[in-house]
Amino acid sequence: MEFSFEIKDFSLKKSLECGQCFRFKEISRNEFLIFSCNKSTIVKQIGDLLIFSSSNSDEKFWKNYFNYDIDYFNLLQNFKGDLTLEKVINSCAGLRIFKQNPYETLISFIFSINNNIPRIKKIIETLCENFGEKIENGYSFPSLEILKNCSKEDFKILKAGFRVNFLLDAIKKIESEEVNLNELYFLTDEEIKKILKKIHGVGEKVSSCVLLFAYNRMNIFPKDVWIKRTIKQYYENGLSEQFLTCPGLAQQYLFYGKRNGFI
Repeated sequence: MEFSFEIKDFSLKKSLECGQCFRFKEISRNEFLIFSCNKSTIVKQIGDLLIFSSSNSDEKFWKNYFNYDIDYFNLLQNFKGDLTLEKVINSCAGLRIFKQNPYETLISFIFSINNNIPRIKKIIETLCENFGEKIENGYSFPSLEILKNCSKEDFKILKAGFRVNFLLDAIKKIESEEVNLNELYFLTDEEIKKILKKIHGVGEKVSSCVLLFAYNRMNIFPKDVWIKRTIKQYYENGLSEQFLTCPGLAQQYLFYGKRNGFI
């Protein structure tokens, strides 16, 4: 099955590689194999056109994943006047914030605690290969029904260290609905953070990542080591008014720009 749609002002490669998601593989230039939940697809970008190819591709699902309806051109206009953001946007234009599944996002970012992207990707890949279901091109993200029956011993194969304890607590609290991820869509940012932080190991950074990358709260500003260093270097007198119009998107540009030497 093949379908396509256009997204203007978009870079597939940069958006995938900016640290917001982990389940993708580069096949060739501007062509990627992407997984989300129990779906996979091969996506090739030619100009503004995204071409999807997979027997189980779902156009509605992937449009939602890529935040198809958001006008990023106008969002970026708000950053004019912030010279740091203007520089990094000119150098690496095309980043979009995806709208990912909350359960998968939460579990994935638990593995991000004190970790680096290659290792996070490896842990998640191992999790899917061992506990997910076989789907086209790989494995699904394992369901709660599967993970709730797993023990700490079962998860040793992940080589995730202390993060396994956080994973187990997340599974327990999601399963009991002490943390009901579906209900969080209707709560305020602070209410969502308070509930997510009931999970051992989930603090300000992980809860902020879930808010931004799953619940699309663009006003949320996750801060990791890269971002803190960059802010200290370029915003010693405080964040600009332009930055604060959409800090979630601004920090993604800073993160990608700093890691790739554009600033």
